[in-house]
Amino acid sequence: MHFAIPTALILQVDIWEMVRNSGPVAILILAILIGFSIFSWAVIFSKLSTFRGAQHTNARFLRAFRKANGLEAVMVASEQYRPSPLVAVFDFGYEEVERQVKKRGKVINRTALERSLQLGVSEELAKLERNMHWLAITASVCPFIGLLGTVMGIIGAFHGLGQQGATTLRTIGPGIAQALIATAIGLFAAIPAAMFYNVFGSRLREVGARMDDFSLEFLNLAERSFGE
Repeated sequence: MHFAIPTALILQVDIWEMVRNSGPVAILILAILIGFSIFSWAVIFSKLSTFRGAQHTNARFLRAFRKANGLEAVMVASEQYRPSPLVAVFDFGYEEVERQVKKRGKVINRTALERSLQLGVSEELAKLERNMHWLAITASVCPFIGLLGTVMGIIGAFHGLGQQGATTLRTIGPGIAQALIATAIGLFAAIPAAMFYNVFGSRLREVGARMDDFSLEFLNLAERSFGE
């Protein structure tokens, strides 16, 4: 009685055997590529959670902000929406409003308030953008590292071919297959990194635009509450 072995299982075993039979330089290159891939996926999952949480808490805080009668009421309610980037922008603006109100009893320097809000926006964008450069590095560098491993593997295969004096595909094929694994792993690491870098860049621009719009709403509420 014969049992058919699945093609995918054969392929996995063959790839694993080729990796095990690779030289130390090839294994080092593969380890570097796998390290890049693992770290980039960690950044991807972290950013997915961060942007999802920011979108959810921003929406809740914005509803509370628009229903509030004044900045003091918003300040009290903001504690429960603390992870929201909009709350951080609000804190920057509220501190500037407090400074001006303590001195003159009203908001008299709109420009200073605008600068404070913009500082808050910039700080929150910097937090959201943290570690995203690793995705760009992975997307741009890993294909070349994989190509380097492939080139070195092919050079080694042809060098062995010259020493053996044989010219059959059976002789040179395994060496070339081992070399091409580096390119495949390099692309496997680079493609998701490039895709999610662009996705997160779009999300970052959306959050930035939302914070800019919120800054305008904050200015309007501050002028209604403490303006002349």
